[in-house]
Amino acid sequence: MKYKLTNKKTTGDITLYQIEALKDFSNVKKGDLGGWIEKKSNLSQQGNCWVSDDAIVFGSARVSDDAIVFGNAIVSGFAWVSDDAIVFGSARVSDDARVSGSARVSDDAWVSGSARVFGNARVFGNARVFAIAIVSDDAIVSGSARVYDNAWVSDDAWVSDDARVFGSARVFGNAIVYHNAWVSDDARVFGSARVFGNAIVFGNAIVFGNAIVSGFARVSGSAWVSGNAIIN
Repeated sequence: MKYKLTNKKTTGDITLYQIEALKDFSNVKKGDLGGWIEKKSNLSQQGNCWVSDDAIVFGSARVSDDAIVFGNAIVSGFAWVSDDAIVFGSARVSDDARVSGSARVSDDAWVSGSARVFGNARVFGNARVFAIAIVSDDAIVSGSARVYDNAWVSDDAWVSDDARVFGSARVFGNAIVYHNAWVSDDARVFGSARVFGNAIVFGNAIVFGNAIVSGFARVSGSAWVSGNAIIN
């Protein structure tokens, strides 16, 4: 056992307990008070994982391995933060989302739905990475957005549905990447640009301004798409 439950507080209908370290590990010293969890299944007793400051983990959420959650971050639902991942600032990880590898989610960013953020990916600012499931009649349409490798999603950007942002790609500003679109390699999508459908932006391509790239479009190499351009 590396921690125990100590002080108690109630937030809404949820009772949370502050954790206290029972031994030294990583940068944590025996007797250190950490953040708040609802139950012991929220934080593994194995590895160097820890919750500190005013961070909260509740519901069926889990923090395991060497992952760290601190600041005012909240991990909830069935979310899982694992490996060497770090969630901090006022970031949120919720629903069935997964943050793993050496990924970082910070500031006011929110990872939700069935989204996955892993590798050395960074999601920060007011960015949103999420997947929305829609049930209509007998149809089920689900999404599982992915941000991975060395990709960054920041500012007020959104990545949703089954979209992928990977490689060393950057999506920022008010840009939105959704449906089955991919942004990869060293590509940049920013401003109020939209990339969706089955479109792929890769290589050193740049899409910005109010540009729209959709359908089965491919933007690659050192191409620039800007202004009010529409490519589909």
